[in-house]
Amino acid sequence: MKYKYKLIKKFLLLLFCLPLTVFFSVSVGSADLSAGESLRLLFSKFPFFGKWIDSSDLKEVYQTILFQVRLPRILLAGFVGAGLSLTGAVFQGLFRNPLADPHVLGVSSGAAIGATIAILSGIQASFLGLGAVGVCAFLGAMLTIFLVYQITCIRGQMPAVHLLLTGTAISTMLSACISLMMSLNREGIEKVYMWTLGSFSSASWTKVRYLGICLLISAVGLEVLANDFNLLLTGEDAAESMGVDLLRLRKRVVFLSSFLVASCVSVSGVIGFVGLIIPHCMRMINGSNYRSLIPFSLLGGAIFMIVCDTIARTVTAPAEIPVGVVTALIGAPYFIYLIYHNGAKRG
Repeated sequence: MKYKYKLIKKFLLLLFCLPLTVFFSVSVGSADLSAGESLRLLFSKFPFFGKWIDSSDLKEVYQTILFQVRLPRILLAGFVGAGLSLTGAVFQGLFRNPLADPHVLGVSSGAAIGATIAILSGIQASFLGLGAVGVCAFLGAMLTIFLVYQITCIRGQMPAVHLLLTGTAISTMLSACISLMMSLNREGIEKVYMWTLGSFSSASWTKVRYLGICLLISAVGLEVLANDFNLLLTGEDAAESMGVDLLRLRKRVVFLSSFLVASCVSVSGVIGFVGLIIPHCMRMINGSNYRSLIPFSLLGGAIFMIVCDTIARTVTAPAEIPVGVVTALIGAPYFIYLIYHNGAKRG
């Protein structure tokens, strides 16, 4: 009971930090819009609060900046961070590998080759409000995971090590194909390269709604499997003896996680380290119980990504740093620290 009480307190604290992070992020930027004006505009749209806050003296362009540029970008960053963190947590549990991350099955490389084809061929069409690059990235990612699945699932078996090895091999092959296409189309190298570094500069409410639905479906589906993940922590043989159908579990996790990663990458590009370090940080706070690790990872990933994107768009304003660079600069040293810290404790 005492442990549950502490866990609830930690979760509520993390939940409280999320809107604070959003409020801070929405109040800073390169535009001539102060933090006070930003918050006044934001709260004026809240139910009940709105009638007490007068924002009529603020320019209309400020409303456009806040509600059409900053807010959808912040929400999209939060959804992407939550999705990547959640996927990293479940992949680390499924493969029982602390280095597993959302990109381990080649989904990101598949998305990247789809986006590269769209960028270099100059496709301008859109689908349901999503641009050609995003649509092609999503299709490339899903085709890649379908290929990995077809290669790995033989005679009703899908060994975890075969999934990892197949994903790594296909990812390497697709990366080579991207390099080849870029070398043959040098004028498009910069666009492809910048896409692979990740950015939320093209955020829109359409993308926010699309990713929000994908995140909700995947998160609910994976939370349902939390007990199976907990049993898997005891070992594959022990989990099977307690009734876990490993093949069915892997199929469900691979589909739901890959669908979520494909959705995230299609709107943001490839962003690393979020799905690797955030689940580890959440385990330090929460432990390895997947019933609580999944919601903790969602919140932690959202907060981390919003902070990183805020840094990316403000540090060199009006220029912008790719958010993937920021996550790597923050994530890599911290991950090295975690490895060193854990090694020192064991020693």
